[in-house]
Amino acid sequence: MRVLHVYRTYFPDTQGGLEETIRQICISTRQLGVESTVLCLSRTPEPASLEHLGHRVTRAKQTFEIASCGFSYSAIALFRELSKTADVINYHFPWPFADLLHMIVKPSAPTVVTYHSDIVRQRWLGKAYDPLMRRFLQNVSAIVCTSQNYFASSMVLPRYAEKVEVIPIGLDETSYPNCSDSDVRQTETQYGRNFFLFVGVLRYYKGLHILLDAIKGAPFDVVIAGSGPNKAELEKQAAKLGLGNVHFAGHVSDLEKQSLFKLCRGVVFPSYLRAEAFGVTLLESSMHAKPMISTEVGTGTSLVNKHKTTGLVVTPGSPSSLRAALDTLWQDAQLAQSYGTNARARFERLFTGKTMGEAYTRLYRGLLSEPHPS
Repeated sequence: MRVLHVYRTYFPDTQGGLEETIRQICISTRQLGVESTVLCLSRTPEPASLEHLGHRVTRAKQTFEIASCGFSYSAIALFRELSKTADVINYHFPWPFADLLHMIVKPSAPTVVTYHSDIVRQRWLGKAYDPLMRRFLQNVSAIVCTSQNYFASSMVLPRYAEKVEVIPIGLDETSYPNCSDSDVRQTETQYGRNFFLFVGVLRYYKGLHILLDAIKGAPFDVVIAGSGPNKAELEKQAAKLGLGNVHFAGHVSDLEKQSLFKLCRGVVFPSYLRAEAFGVTLLESSMHAKPMISTEVGTGTSLVNKHKTTGLVVTPGSPSSLRAALDTLWQDAQLAQSYGTNARARFERLFTGKTMGEAYTRLYRGLLSEPHPS
């Protein structure tokens, strides 16, 4: 079976939670006979086609961008060509240009939308986009939501309830590199151990400005691994607050990230808006048996992190609530370890790549066995 995944950006150009999710779907379904290709945009698509962990990545040159939405003239012909050989097409939402691709090309294959997030920030553009979005979502064969929490709190998904299936994100542990004792020691030399760790793209909804306010005068360190559009602003805030206990690690390799997870006391994930629909970092934390601190935004983050079971869930946007949770895990190492143990057990039960891969493959095969409406 051949599946074409469609999203605005992908490895090796960018790496974030959504890109990792697509990668994990490709890896976990490959073991069940699914051959995946990812179509994405790139400012410098050289080479235009490459192999990545057992699946093909095809890149069209980005022509222009509006409000973080990439557009490409060449992608239309490329999508038309790739869709001819695809058994199933899996769009990843939100990317309005993908809606246009679907409406222009009108592919004959069954279509799935993995609905990662509502459109939260560009509300003024959202009103103009709404008719296209409704037509697109009505036209596709199936919609995947990553958690029941997100389905219940979404203003969009209940309209299409008859075609929505919930498939939580899962991780294939073997797809991550094994770091040696030497790798861990090298990272420890730079950052120490027992720090709190954040991993992700530094975007507005991640709540890192709230985290910086929360850790002023704290007896523990925080390592922020990742880069993104808010990096300079956050560094300026840290300097203004006089924070000597925060370390901006910038972009880290997969190997260094593994070492950071091994060394940290726990993972802090202060995202405070619904744009944070799930949180792959929380899954990675669970995989490493680390306790978590997250906020209650009515999405999949609270599916992964169960309050007072795998960690602590606090009020979004509140530095004092965040600080109280950090202090709790800092002062009680036994509690932190207990939460981490529970997190690992929950990961093995609910969030493995095998579980996710089986669910997607079942969905794909089900669509192929049904007549596809044009």
